[in-house]
Amino acid sequence: MGAALGVCGVGLALWNPGDNGLPLCPTKALTGLDCPLCGGLRAVSSLTHGQFGAAAGHNVLLAAVIPMAFAWWLLWVVAAARGAPAPRPRWNRAATITCAVVLVAFTVARNLRVGGNLNWLASETS
Repeated sequence: MGAALGVCGVGLALWNPGDNGLPLCPTKALTGLDCPLCGGLRAVSSLTHGQFGAAAGHNVLLAAVIPMAFAWWLLWVVAAARGAPAPRPRWNRAATITCAVVLVAFTVARNLRVGGNLNWLASETS
């Protein structure tokens, strides 16, 4: 899994989807609305170049979650290499509900077009 994600990360580092006319997300194409993952490929591409600000401009939620997930994965790999038990995140009903609420709130907020206050949450097109 790590190797597959690494290959995908290298691919996005070499090939920026924003520069190559990648088709829109189906939700964006059909409704004109940003889904929670809109801008995700461009965000990953920006993160592989160390451009956190650009990544946040494409999808601020993924720009925050991906580095945390990568750090957890590195801890897991190091623990496995040492023969220690892998770190296990505590996941319960409250965590599931919190993630769902954050995801829905993010999706709604990034699609509100009210002046300039929340427009920065919308996915940039390039």
